[in-house]
Amino acid sequence: MIKQVDNVDVLPGVGPKRLAALHELDIFTIEDLLGYFPFRYEDLGERLPSETLDGEKVTFKGVVSAPPVVTRFGKKSQTRFGLLIEHENIRVTFFNQPWLAQNVAIGQEVAVYGTYNAAKAALTGMKMINASADALDPIYPASKQVTAKTIRHLVELAWADVRGTMPDLVPAGIRQKYRLLDRNTQIEQMHFPTDMPAAKAARRSAAFEEFFIFQMRLQLLKLADQKFAGEGIAYDGQALKQFESGLPFTLTAAQQKVIAEILQDQQRPRHMNRLLQGDVGSGKTVVAAMAMYAVVTAGLQAAIMAPTEILAQQHALNLAQLFDRAGVQIRIELLTSGLRAAARRQILEDLATGEIDILVGTHALLQPDVAFHHLGLAVIDEQHRFGVNQRAALRENGVNPDILAMTATPIPRTLSITAYGEMDVSTIDQLPSGRKTIETKRLSHNQLDAALAFVKQQLDDGAQAYIVTPLIEESESLDVQNATAMYEAMQLELPQYTVGLLHGRLSNDEKKQLMADFKANRIQVLVATTVIEVGVDVPNASIMLILDADRFGLAQLHQLRGRVGRGSRQSYTLLVADPKTDYGTARLDAMVATTNGFILAQKDLELRGSGDILGTKQSGVPEFVVGDPIKDLTMMEIAQQEAIGLVSQAHWDTLPDNQALVAYLSRTMARYRHFD
Repeated sequence: MIKQVDNVDVLPGVGPKRLAALHELDIFTIEDLLGYFPFRYEDLGERLPSETLDGEKVTFKGVVSAPPVVTRFGKKSQTRFGLLIEHENIRVTFFNQPWLAQNVAIGQEVAVYGTYNAAKAALTGMKMINASADALDPIYPASKQVTAKTIRHLVELAWADVRGTMPDLVPAGIRQKYRLLDRNTQIEQMHFPTDMPAAKAARRSAAFEEFFIFQMRLQLLKLADQKFAGEGIAYDGQALKQFESGLPFTLTAAQQKVIAEILQDQQRPRHMNRLLQGDVGSGKTVVAAMAMYAVVTAGLQAAIMAPTEILAQQHALNLAQLFDRAGVQIRIELLTSGLRAAARRQILEDLATGEIDILVGTHALLQPDVAFHHLGLAVIDEQHRFGVNQRAALRENGVNPDILAMTATPIPRTLSITAYGEMDVSTIDQLPSGRKTIETKRLSHNQLDAALAFVKQQLDDGAQAYIVTPLIEESESLDVQNATAMYEAMQLELPQYTVGLLHGRLSNDEKKQLMADFKANRIQVLVATTVIEVGVDVPNASIMLILDADRFGLAQLHQLRGRVGRGSRQSYTLLVADPKTDYGTARLDAMVATTNGFILAQKDLELRGSGDILGTKQSGVPEFVVGDPIKDLTMMEIAQQEAIGLVSQAHWDTLPDNQALVAYLSRTMARYRHFD
């Protein structure tokens, strides 16, 4: 007797090769197989020719009225026979299936599924089906190694043994509350639906179960994280107030709100795992500075890790200036892979003895020889660029420090409850006062001369400009301007100005010098690739020209635009492109329509779909088999609320109604430990 927990190779026909192919589809057990649901159904319900439109796929059921005839053309063939349907006679043709002639005889009742040609009263057959078969034929996602037909066969074999024995994963109270099917009915109607309403009801229940299980895993991750008790940080509130009063600007209400949330977390004797999200230019750095200074006033150390050396250098400089202007004396050091051996050795010694208050760096902070005296807070900038294991390595360098992750890529609600569901989220949804809206214009390539004339006009007025290209070198496959050619062209076009070239193949020292020269206005025009996408802060740079803008993603375009508009000048972004797809046009139209990163993030999600954004490669979230977290967002939110409500109950995991769920989670949790 097959059981749900058995490995799928207990089924006949599943040898080592097929087993490996099923594993590629995330099918390991009988339970996984039965949860591998069809993504659509073909309607095999029979109709009369008079009820069928030309070109429609249809099932005709009738009596064979003319014997099958096979005509061969080399290796190809046609098999034809007549089919009498009530009083209508039609011709049925199958291509390259000559064996069907042996299974068809005059007077036999058959059902044929195919495409109808009304003018010729003919059906191009796709398959012969059982005359008493279900009206809906499930279509499964398949691979080259495992066909949909094989999956269907394996499902039939498994269900024949375990039918009616599958325990419910969603507790009865929740099922009754939202009118969900029990698990056995759900599985049966997903794989063998009696009709379309039954299939839809099963899909609704299966989607909720999938979302609920996903959210339960996130809540268990959160609970596991909180078992590692952090330490309540006894920061100096008066020192923080003095630091804030010494800042050269006033914090926005949104900044004050998220600072309060973070400080409250830091005071609690539990581990903080918080995501700070804010649009480009919303002032996340000063929020992080307040959190780090709170730790320093308690006698602990803080670290901030950035994805690139340029951004790490920027953070070190900005933090030093911020504390200096506020009259706060603390020691900040920068640790990157490009540091000389003697300087690195000294920093590591001082770090271990507690003489360094804040350490700024890249992934170099994760090296085994980096040992903190007492790390109280780890800030991770552009957190989506770091995996769980890297975050854990940084955390383990201290006495389980608090984690504050930051991202300038606004996260729509859909992603915040999937990709970051195990984290508490703080949002800065307000830009500093006085910031002028960046004007964004879309131009075609034949308007490039006009765009360059506008850039020159801005330069003559004392501004600086970025010119961004998608590639460093010529590419035969992509018809795009490259950075090197544009750099040479700009030197000829703008001889009175100094032009710089920045791309990823330069050494760290070269990049650092270029950015320093640009910031000091020794370079007026910076031709660059997307290496300047994140973190570069030059207040006098007020114009951004992006070539072949349709080659960039929407989030990337928004990040690039965020490099301007950081000073008092009116700033502009010019998007030069001739998009060849509706998707490319829609991205550019969205950029022109709004500068709100949260609106753009939602638009990006809608344009790209959950498969792209929520796929394993994009954000680390497993793709959903049944539910669509964009279209079914309300259902996802309800599943999250129910999961939170369940785990907040005392001894929830010992209650009889939850035992099947607990057993399932314990069996499958290991597969979903790491979401990125």
